[in-house]
Amino acid sequence: MATSCSGLRYIPEGQKLYTGSKVLIDSPTKLKNQKALQAELTTLERPKPNFSFLGQRPKLFFWHLGVGKSKGIGHFLANKFGEAPVLLSQAQPQNTRNLMVNRLQNRGYFHGAVTSEVVTKANTAQLNYTARPGQQYIIQDIHFPDRDTLIDKAIRGTQAGTLLKTGDPYDLDVLTNERVRIDLALKNEGYYYFNPNYLLFQVDSTLRGKVNVYYKVKPEAPAKATRPYWLHTISLNTNYMLTDTIHREPVRFQKYLYYPDESVFRARAITRAVFLYPDSLFRQKRRDQTLSRLMSLGTFRFVEIKFRPSTAGDSAGRARLDSDVLMTQLRKKSVRAELQLVSKSNGFTGPGLIVSYRNRSALRGAEQLIINGVASTETSTRAPAGAESRSNTGLISNEFGINAQLIVPRLIAPHLPFLDPRLVSSDFQPRTNFGAGVRYVSRSGYFSTTSYNFNYGYSWKTKITNEQELKLVDVEYNAFTSSAAFDSVLKAKPFLRQAYQSQFILASSYRYTYNQQVLEQRRQQIFFQGQAEVSGNLANAISRATVGTKSPTEHYTIANQPFAQYAKFDLELREYYRISPNPTSGNRIVGRLQIGLGLPYGNSSGGSLPYLRQYGIGGPNSIRAFAARQIGPGSYKPSGTDIVNSYYDQVGDLRLEGNIEYRQDLFPYVKGAIFMDAGNIWLVNNDPQRPGGQFVASQFLNQLAVGTGAGLRIDVQFFVIRFDYAIPLRANYGTPDSKTGRLNLAIGYPF
Repeated sequence: MATSCSGLRYIPEGQKLYTGSKVLIDSPTKLKNQKALQAELTTLERPKPNFSFLGQRPKLFFWHLGVGKSKGIGHFLANKFGEAPVLLSQAQPQNTRNLMVNRLQNRGYFHGAVTSEVVTKANTAQLNYTARPGQQYIIQDIHFPDRDTLIDKAIRGTQAGTLLKTGDPYDLDVLTNERVRIDLALKNEGYYYFNPNYLLFQVDSTLRGKVNVYYKVKPEAPAKATRPYWLHTISLNTNYMLTDTIHREPVRFQKYLYYPDESVFRARAITRAVFLYPDSLFRQKRRDQTLSRLMSLGTFRFVEIKFRPSTAGDSAGRARLDSDVLMTQLRKKSVRAELQLVSKSNGFTGPGLIVSYRNRSALRGAEQLIINGVASTETSTRAPAGAESRSNTGLISNEFGINAQLIVPRLIAPHLPFLDPRLVSSDFQPRTNFGAGVRYVSRSGYFSTTSYNFNYGYSWKTKITNEQELKLVDVEYNAFTSSAAFDSVLKAKPFLRQAYQSQFILASSYRYTYNQQVLEQRRQQIFFQGQAEVSGNLANAISRATVGTKSPTEHYTIANQPFAQYAKFDLELREYYRISPNPTSGNRIVGRLQIGLGLPYGNSSGGSLPYLRQYGIGGPNSIRAFAARQIGPGSYKPSGTDIVNSYYDQVGDLRLEGNIEYRQDLFPYVKGAIFMDAGNIWLVNNDPQRPGGQFVASQFLNQLAVGTGAGLRIDVQFFVIRFDYAIPLRANYGTPDSKTGRLNLAIGYPF
């Protein structure tokens, strides 16, 4: 079996299996970037040897199964998993040496040389290359174009941002990037037809160890590439179709030609996202910004911008371009229904229905109106002993709700000296968000609550990696009704009673997100999110001014209902490190740290956060060895009758959680992972009913719950099905009562 998998038995007689090459750097002194140069030369190896793992070549074995076969299982396995042997006779060391010498010259080693030798064994052969780079040339002088022409003046104007520096080594890649930089700078100064290939670098390498670099515009560059262009007529077509042959009179708006009419989108709404202006200089960055802004409206499937020479004359003698901005609409209205069947770790199972309506231009200004209706019912298949039940089938939980969101693609704010609501330096459309909804939840034998909410705020991006959200108003009122059985629980647990009561939440929040995952080529990617939320401060100040000071046991109210007062801070940091330099590889080490802190004070002094704002921990996206809300707070462990109410008890005001995971590609669309999770929640104020739940700095490390496990993920890009099996290593109270593992089935990655 080992002989077959090694692949050596499939080598033709008189041939040797090529097993790869080694590259050595022979230099009297160690080069500054010797390891990088060695790695770069290694990538030039031709051909690539057969895949090998611990001396075995399973692909050669599968290839041999299909030799001489045009069908059958052997032919299938050979085509799917096989690989023909790579022989020494296929190697062309002379060509590889030439490639390596050329690469040395590109890095400034103009007198480099490469030799090779063959190292043979019984059935295999290896090629070893020795590179002798010699002296690396450095840049002595840089000379920009000196002619008195428009194009030369424009190139000289980019000199401050040059990538070439005197004293740096000569590097062809830097020269190539310099051409691209200058081309982009020129395109932002009107040179629409300029091309990087029109720029030439003349390098004088006759100096000993030094070079002089001269910028030149090629003589064959066409005249249109050496002059700036101005924009003339700009037409905006919001309903472009390839089959559209109907010619209509445009709407004329602020010098734009607007097609077809304003029945779906008002012209003003579209021109807010357009940064190409008639009679202005062509700038590439404004063209790219217009594309990005129009696509970020969320109302168009495709956007294309075309330019063509204008036939209209210009009294100033300027060259001009006409532009067509072509937009293909998404369907304006849509309805989506989603039927769910949920099985939760706390024993509740049942169906749910979500119906969503979307209008992508509700007010003819590209405003998106989204209305969601939710209905679900769940029955506990494991009714806790002593709990009330309905027809002895366990607890029943019902949820009904409807919410609406209106996303306006602009900042509805005054134009202040320090704030331009258009955010003209951003490539992304800012938004004003309005939201409102009502949600009813009932749990038989326990309680029912009706929540009303309204929010208003802004969201915007200054860069592709940065996003900010400011909620000026986030108001919620919870109308709570409890049964006699649950009243007895609340009476015995004052902390729980404060969380479960009718009250107002008058919050404002700010969230900042920095996400490098959109930069797919980066080997190391960082995700950071920080959020701060405060509630009740203004209402508390007004109440103090109008009502006066109250005793610590009394609360200020709005319409005879108390309001919560707290500050809440959340931080999340993730790091994604790709093991392989290949950008398509899924082999990564991923870590996550979450810290959350809620501080009740003032009108909520001495108590806890509202129940909807408290932290829970555990479950398929958290500490996977434990069920949701099975951990904490602190070292608290429910016992006796408290087990029935543990889902409500095991929440806290402070959270600390860390996760680390190694992800590995296994097969196409299948990935594996091994992971470890740790964390817990705590109370800020002591609760005698939950002993050990308060945070104590000297004890919190010993109260961390820890779990580890492995998983499989079916990743087909547009969705991920995840199976994670985890076992508890340590519970928050010490040794776990059970070391039985837990299987988590989830959609998407945990982080």
